[in-house]
Amino acid sequence: MAETGTLHDAFIDELRDTYDAERQLTKALPKLAKAAASPDLRDAFESHLEETQGQIERLEQVFASLDEKVRGKHCDGIAGIIDEGKSIMEEDFDDSTMDACLIAAGQRAEHYEMAAYGTLVAWAKAMGHDEAADLLQQTLDEEKAADEKLTALAEGGINQGAAEQAHGEDDAEPVGAGTGREGKNRKSIARRGRR
Repeated sequence: MAETGTLHDAFIDELRDTYDAERQLTKALPKLAKAAASPDLRDAFESHLEETQGQIERLEQVFASLDEKVRGKHCDGIAGIIDEGKSIMEEDFDDSTMDACLIAAGQRAEHYEMAAYGTLVAWAKAMGHDEAADLLQQTLDEEKAADEKLTALAEGGINQGAAEQAHGEDDAEPVGAGTGREGKNRKSIARRGRR
C-alpha cells in the first residue's frame, strides 16, 4: 500500500508548481510589455519581470532551506492564464482597450500568484519553516504591490480612456467622472435642494 502524503509533501508540490509558474511568467511578461501602448504600463510589466527573476531566486533559496532539489512541476493554472493573455493580444482592439485588457490579464496572473504564495506562507508557518515563510512572504508582498500598481494604472486613466473610445468622447461625462468634484458638487446641491 502506498504511503499517505503529508502537508510537507503538499507544500513541496505547491512550491514546484509555483516555481514553474514564475518561470512561465518570465516568458510572458516581455510579450505583455511589448503589446502595451502606455509607457507606464510597459514599465510596470518590465519592472515586474525583474522582480519575477528575483522571485525565482528566492524560491531556489526556499528549496535550499528545506534541503530539497530545485525542480518545477508544470503549472496548468498559470499556463491557462497566459493562454488567455495571448488570445487578448491577438484581438484587434484600440490602444486604450488593449491596455485595459492587458491589465486584466496581468491581474489574473497576480491574483493566482497571491493565492499560491498566501497558501505557501501559511503552510510554512504551520510547519515551523520560518526561513521559508519569511522568503515567501517577501514575494507575496511584491505580488500584492504589483497588483496595486496595475489597479492604479487602470484607475488612473487607462480604463477611462478605453471607455471614451467605446462610447465616443462627445458623450456626456458621467456623474463623478474626472476629479470627483463634479459628483460631490451635484450631491451637495441635491442635498441643499431637499432642505
